[in-house]
Amino acid sequence: MDKIYLNDMQFYGYHGVLPEETVLGQLFRVTVEMAVDLRQAGETDDLAATVNYAEVYALCKEIVEGRPYQLIESVAEKIAAAILDGYAEQVKGCKVLIVKPTPPIAGHYASVAVEITRGEV
Repeated sequence: MDKIYLNDMQFYGYHGVLPEETVLGQLFRVTVEMAVDLRQAGETDDLAATVNYAEVYALCKEIVEGRPYQLIESVAEKIAAAILDGYAEQVKGCKVLIVKPTPPIAGHYASVAVEITRGEV
């Protein structure tokens, strides 16, 4: 299966369990991998034969910058469901990676992240 990637999209959201996370907010990085048959798009050079990257970006932005969730697991689930529901004809599966670069956890680390896979990737 062919793949479309939207890598390291950056959004500002208010997700988290701790009160300061929902008040101050923080940066979230999102990567989406979609399993799509790209043969027709490649042969015809027709946007209608593929998934519009700008639309998927806007969908991710709306979810991450929208209502707050306690868990980034929920954010990833909402993104995957929206992609699979909105592009059911084209997208056979997707993988969503949510990175929280600066969670309020004592210690030294690069980031925390969750990755989910839904459908066939």
